[in-house]
Amino acid sequence: MSLPRHEIEKFTIGGDFSLWKLKMRALLVHQGLESALEEEDPEASTGSGIDDKRRQIQNRAHSTLILSLGDSILREISEEKTALGIWNKVETLCMKKSLAHRLFLKKRLYTFSMKEGVTIQDHIDTFNKIILDLEGVENVKICDEDKAFFLLSSLPKSYEGFVDTMLYGRTTLTLEDVKASLSSKEIQKNSELETSNGEGLIARTEKKKDQKNKNQGKGLGKNQETASKKKKKRKCFYCRKEGHYIRDCFEKKKKESQEKSGDAAVASDDGSDGYQSADLLVASNSNTKGQWVIDSGCSFHLCPDKTLFYKYEAVDGGRVLMGNNNVCNIVGIGSVKIKMFDGTIRSLHEVRHAPRLKRNLISLGMLDSLGYFFKSRSGGLEIRKGTEIVMKGVKENGLYVLQGSSVPVQEGVSAVSEEDKTKLWHLRFGHMSIKGLQELSKQGLLGGDRIQQLEFCENCIFGKSHRSKFNKGEHMSKQVLDYAHTDLWGPAQVPSLSGGRYFMSLIDDYSRKVWIYILKTKDQALEKFKVWKSLVENQSGFKLKCLRTDNGLEFCSKGFEEYCQKHGIKRHKTVRFTPQQNGLAERMNRTLVDKTRCMLINSKLPRSFWAEAVNTASYLVNRSPSSAIGFKTPEELWKGKPANYQNLRVFGCPAYLHINQGKLEARALKGVFVGYPEGVKGYKIWCKDQGKCIVSRDVMFHESVLLKESTEHDTGLQDNPAANKQSGSGTSKVKVELLTDKGSEKEAASDDERATAESEEHEVSELPQADLQSYQLARDRVRREVRAPVRYGYADLIAYALLCADEVTIEEPANFSEAMESVHCDKWLEAMQDEMESLQRNQTWTLIPNPGNKRLISCKWIFKRKEGIPDVEPPKYKARLVARGFTQREGIDFNEIFSPVVKHSSIRILLAMVALLDLELEQMDVKTAFLHGNLEEQILMAQPEGFECKDKEDYVCLLHKSLYGLKQSPRQWYRRFDDFMVSKGYHRSRYDSCVYFGGSDQGGVAYLLLYVDDMLIASKYKSEIERLKNLLKAEFEMKDLGNAKRILGMDIIRDRSAGTLFLSQEKYIKKVLERFEMQDCKPVQTPLGPQFKLSAAPTSEDESQMNEFPYAQAVGSLMYAMVCTRSDIAYAVSVVSRYLSCPGKVHWNAVKWIMRYLKGSSTCGLLYGKTKSDKIEVMGFVDSDFAGDLDRRKSTSGYMFVLNSCLVSWKSSLQSVVALSSTEAEFIATTEAVKEAMWLRGLLNELWLNQKTVQFIRDEVGKGTVVVSKIHTSVNPADALTKSLPTAKFEFCVNLMGIMPKSN
Repeated sequence: MSLPRHEIEKFTIGGDFSLWKLKMRALLVHQGLESALEEEDPEASTGSGIDDKRRQIQNRAHSTLILSLGDSILREISEEKTALGIWNKVETLCMKKSLAHRLFLKKRLYTFSMKEGVTIQDHIDTFNKIILDLEGVENVKICDEDKAFFLLSSLPKSYEGFVDTMLYGRTTLTLEDVKASLSSKEIQKNSELETSNGEGLIARTEKKKDQKNKNQGKGLGKNQETASKKKKKRKCFYCRKEGHYIRDCFEKKKKESQEKSGDAAVASDDGSDGYQSADLLVASNSNTKGQWVIDSGCSFHLCPDKTLFYKYEAVDGGRVLMGNNNVCNIVGIGSVKIKMFDGTIRSLHEVRHAPRLKRNLISLGMLDSLGYFFKSRSGGLEIRKGTEIVMKGVKENGLYVLQGSSVPVQEGVSAVSEEDKTKLWHLRFGHMSIKGLQELSKQGLLGGDRIQQLEFCENCIFGKSHRSKFNKGEHMSKQVLDYAHTDLWGPAQVPSLSGGRYFMSLIDDYSRKVWIYILKTKDQALEKFKVWKSLVENQSGFKLKCLRTDNGLEFCSKGFEEYCQKHGIKRHKTVRFTPQQNGLAERMNRTLVDKTRCMLINSKLPRSFWAEAVNTASYLVNRSPSSAIGFKTPEELWKGKPANYQNLRVFGCPAYLHINQGKLEARALKGVFVGYPEGVKGYKIWCKDQGKCIVSRDVMFHESVLLKESTEHDTGLQDNPAANKQSGSGTSKVKVELLTDKGSEKEAASDDERATAESEEHEVSELPQADLQSYQLARDRVRREVRAPVRYGYADLIAYALLCADEVTIEEPANFSEAMESVHCDKWLEAMQDEMESLQRNQTWTLIPNPGNKRLISCKWIFKRKEGIPDVEPPKYKARLVARGFTQREGIDFNEIFSPVVKHSSIRILLAMVALLDLELEQMDVKTAFLHGNLEEQILMAQPEGFECKDKEDYVCLLHKSLYGLKQSPRQWYRRFDDFMVSKGYHRSRYDSCVYFGGSDQGGVAYLLLYVDDMLIASKYKSEIERLKNLLKAEFEMKDLGNAKRILGMDIIRDRSAGTLFLSQEKYIKKVLERFEMQDCKPVQTPLGPQFKLSAAPTSEDESQMNEFPYAQAVGSLMYAMVCTRSDIAYAVSVVSRYLSCPGKVHWNAVKWIMRYLKGSSTCGLLYGKTKSDKIEVMGFVDSDFAGDLDRRKSTSGYMFVLNSCLVSWKSSLQSVVALSSTEAEFIATTEAVKEAMWLRGLLNELWLNQKTVQFIRDEVGKGTVVVSKIHTSVNPADALTKSLPTAKFEFCVNLMGIMPKSN
């Protein structure tokens, strides 16, 4: 017999899985296939018949499940071959058992409430679904009493009496009782609604005084008489006949069929029936067109007159059911203006247009939802917003009629776009937010305009864009070591007692316990991480699963990555420039550093105790409650028991530890408490007398009094004990860090040098009497102190400018000790060893016993990190041993010290020749150039620090060759190099002593330019350059740099295919801007604006303010840029350099203006290239102003020279004499230009580029070899060297100079 067929609805994603699961299991049971959902027992007896039957059941169950699922589910389970696999797969997809889903279902149950308009039966059905889903997630069982309580709690306030009855009227409460009672309650309410007459807007009053129940007001009328009385008193209020109600009245239905329109509500007046008419809503249109009735029964504002709308939108808004069961269609929605009782015109929005309605209605419900409240008093109604009375109504015939009238629209309804008005107000308020506009609209301040959703505003995106908010992290770890965070802090300004400069923090996410490891260098991070991993995994018994770090190289190294992969540790890294993603570690480091700073300040201990303070801070943080873990302590979560706080002491307090030094000696040693040692039940005490930390448990503390005198002298504590070296007598040198601001660094350094010199001068006065025989008055007398000017002094311009630009961000050791403690100590040590090997190969000195009666010069190590060429060579680490030459005495230790260097004009001439003649250009560097010079005086020097000869520590160095730092070293090196070049047949130029030229008959001419130890070599033939290189390498220790890329801070960019050579100082200019914090300034178009009228008359206030500004340093840095490549700022730099001795605020603003110009033109440089003319010719331009100097009435001279349009020389300077006329000023300028022209002609003739005449262009004529021609000032590029020009003219002159951006 076949079973009846049962079908269930196909289940899809998003359906009610719990209900489908119940139906599906019932269907399988009905078909006898329930065994297909059970696990097979492998030990059960099998047979061929049993296997076939089981396979048949499996196939039928599999097909039944397939046919009961929707397409979206079938795509997910297509690979499942058994019914049990499909069942489990569907349950996994739809019955989510994650923590988030469980919490969502619980939250839904706890906050479940009955919505408006939902029946009791639907409400109970939704409640049953929530309970079923929650029980199906993880077999969560909720007792029957709790279910009943949850269901009662979800009911609205209208069921408050019912809830009280169920809760307090019985001893037990079950879900079935609640459901049954609710069903009965709903049946009762439905029956009462059915017996009501349904007349919603009919208002009636009864005259009979002796009747107890009176039906008054507006609303649904309820018949409260008994059924027997109803039959007797049935009366129709339309035809006034008894026996039927108005809904069954035949006359009423007949009249309605004859009329086309219906009334909103009907009220009659008949004195014989005992009812009094209220004339509620029936009125003539002529009298009530502008009146508004305030109604509590309508859901929306309603208006039948379209002409009253000043904003209108035609919509299909549905229908309105009136009290007499008539229907009015809503055909539009808009806004209406109403003149209130006080004359104020207000706008009523979202008013529905219902043409068949007879009166204008204002909905109190809508006003209530907008925050208005109302109160009736003495026959009237007041509607308020805050303390302001917005509307007033007067009671007429039982209705509240608004005191006011509609404002008609004269020109009809205007269809105005709400979005356009919203955008207009948005722009008027300068892109105000939509919330602000809505608030202004609610207050009626926007002229009645209604604010809607704002359309996309791209300008707001560009102007208000900000980084996305970071969500608050949730504590999701389930056990220790599920997740760990780590970060590195440092470097510290002062090394710790053990020489550490960094600390690494590791935090367990579950317990928030932190571990601290002090590091000397960053590369120790991996080693400490291995130690920590072994420790925590052994203590907890769990494995580390995931590690969160930033992108520091210490965590992203190849070794760190391989170690984590080997041990199965998942890595989470932060996004670039987003440290917030590692916020837990960053915030922990801040907490530790804050605590460390407070403890050091409170204890008055030196900063070298920061490591002890950090360890103490981590010890205390692990024992402090944290809000992230429910105000428990990390130590409690890690170990499972609370920590002991009885051993806590105040960091830095005096401590007295027990010690047995003898029967009559003191039994205690005084020290300072500095922390809690790891793994020892004791305290860590710093003993100043012994200079070390001692761990002891026998300690007494004086916590109420901290050390009053905690200076290094009193306590014996020092900021850097690890860097000190023990001398033979056992005394230690204490280093004190001098804290100075940037403006006084150089003064402090010079004071230090003077103090050293003075101490060495006074050494003679301390000699014993026996040494007075060797005393010489001229040599050893105490000389008076000579102080350099505070503001500025003599310094080499190029060296100083490069120094200012390079000291921005590079961290370089200041002495040998810092180099050994640096993170790059191996590279610095290698550089020092290279320097020592070079000195030994050069036989710079020999060691001799100290004669005792000779002046001994000390030495020191200088360290420099030179930036390499990007993508070509890495940075270079250089160490140089220098002598302290400032202690030398003229006439005794040295005589002549002058050493020439190549002129910048010579360098530019050579580069122009390279571009014009397509020459080869290469660069070389002399290693330890000064060491090649032979000394003529006998000089003794102390042995270098760190490289003292063993068993000869008291020997000194007798110098044979010059050494860096000696005053005569540059001159001796130049003499040695000059002798060598002349001996090899090369000629020294008579016009520039550092320009050499010559060569073989076969190879052509080679040119060599020398600037101290940097060389530029150019020739037409590569073989001639190689020949010269081999000669130099045979005599000196050279470094071949290949093709010239950079010389004296100028980048050489050459394109031989295009025949161009570009000379730029972009990197130097950017460093100067960073040095003076002008890297983010706003660019300008000219180097000196016309508003600057500079004079040397600063006020006293300016003088005091200028002491805070590095005016001389800034001008020096700008001057070097002008000397090398930037002729466009020559006049501006010339002007500001006149006031070095008395600058004012206006002069400083002019310097900043020049920097702003360089900011916008930092990529500009000199462009050299081939021209159409084969003849190489020099052309010059000269100009002058007249009495442009406001202080001395002197004029400014300016000239520039080009070599076939390649700018090679320029100058802008104040004339030395006062010119009496503009003609005299022109003659003075021409004279200076002629001298430069003659120098250029002589140099070019020597370089075999014959120049017979030099052309000049100016107002007057000259004589001799110089031809002077006139050119109009509008096309004279030298005009930019004598005065401030407008932007257009200045850009024209700059183009004639050949200065242009790199991109061009």
